[in-house]
Amino acid sequence: MLRVLRALGLTLLLAGMTIAAAPSASADTRTAVGGGTGIIFRLKPTPETPTSYYICTLTAVGRDSAGNLVGLTNAHCFIDEQGNKLVGERVYRDASPAGTAFSPAPITDSRPDLETGAIGTVTYVGTPNNLLNSGPKGLDYAVIKLDESRVAPTSTVGQVTITSIGAPPANGTRMCKEGHRTGLTCGVKLGTNGIWFTHLIWTDGGDSGSPVVNGQTLVGNAWGAQHSSPILSIIDAMNTQGGVGAGFHLAT
Repeated sequence: MLRVLRALGLTLLLAGMTIAAAPSASADTRTAVGGGTGIIFRLKPTPETPTSYYICTLTAVGRDSAGNLVGLTNAHCFIDEQGNKLVGERVYRDASPAGTAFSPAPITDSRPDLETGAIGTVTYVGTPNNLLNSGPKGLDYAVIKLDESRVAPTSTVGQVTITSIGAPPANGTRMCKEGHRTGLTCGVKLGTNGIWFTHLIWTDGGDSGSPVVNGQTLVGNAWGAQHSSPILSIIDAMNTQGGVGAGFHLAT
């Protein structure tokens, strides 16, 4: 739960004079989220006592042209076993400690941040990558409208800071990702495969959606099998789709 504390100006009468104490600035107690933040959702039977859940990682947090605070992650995170797209799903921050490549965060340790509460709602689920099946090939992105009364954007999560957005670099360039399950892992860009680019960056379950960066430039979203979708292609698709996410740019 968000708790905002505000200092009250107290008026005192002293020797016939009125002295007003200046109000102090209230601390921002919202929870910081950004590219690399772990998320947890599909909490059954309830968020308070879940016996089943799913975990992924935010790609980036920014604003759209309407001023909404928006989070991006993978589409396949929000498609159920029957193929239904889970628009309207409420998303929580994963309160468990992030892992590393040598010590991945145990999936069984994942838990929703109930103090902050639900940080946003899924507003759009695109086409998943379908790399390993015959389904239509997609950029595998989903859009989450974040609750700005509960969360605030941050450019740094773990060991990755995102300050700009750009195209994937030349083949052979070292890139990194920051995922909740395995933290920072790096590897070179290998090439392209249709609408995606390929690399030697290690990911594990729960890292889906992780930001892939070249330095501090966000270039894609990781979704496993050493593939990612270019962030500029995702932004173009959101602009074409319209609605929440259109006009996406990094939050400042």
